Amino acid sequence: MIKIGIIVGSTRPGRKAETVAEWVRDLAVKRGDAEFELVDLRDFPLPHLDETLPAAFGQYEHPHTRAWSERIASLDGFVFVTPEYNSSTTGVLKNAIDFLYAEWADKAAGFVSYGVDGGARAAEHLRQMLGRVKVADVSAQVALSLYTDFEGFTDFKPAAHREEAVTTMLDQIVSWGTALRPLRAAA
Repeated sequence: MIKIGIIVGSTRPGRKAETVAEWVRDLAVKRGDAEFELVDLRDFPLPHLDETLPAAFGQYEHPHTRAWSERIASLDGFVFVTPEYNSSTTGVLKNAIDFLYAEWADKAAGFVSYGVDGGARAAEHLRQMLGRVKVADVSAQVALSLYTDFEGFTDFKPAAHREEAVTTMLDQIVSWGTALRPLRAAA
């Protein structure tokens, strides 16, 4: 069975990403086709990129990088939960991606974004970044609006139809993550 990490892509105080990620996880664990677990960037306090060699070399000097590497390497796919800040994803998520290379390769990813416009630009930037590290992103995406899925812009109360969008996205991640398994094994 493949393992999918649901990455909490914000460390900001008062963040909504953790609540959204827990909602995704709660829906996901009802399935029987994969294991799903939260990966909270708060649990991996990575400084600004501080490795001497590029990530493509895979020769990490620092314990924090090795811990992050082991965590991401253990997974077959990802759901990235990201807010949109200034028309992009968070700096902490971009930094976490940049720390590694081979650990991301030949895995599947989907996006749950949120913001005034559903976080669409954050997800699009993530697609570009992850393509560079050989992550295959799925087309189904969950875009949550601060206007309709958060009561008073703060309390997460997703519209009922959002569950179907999560299911479709997870179906694609599991399918692609499974299909890419031979490529990961060859590496």
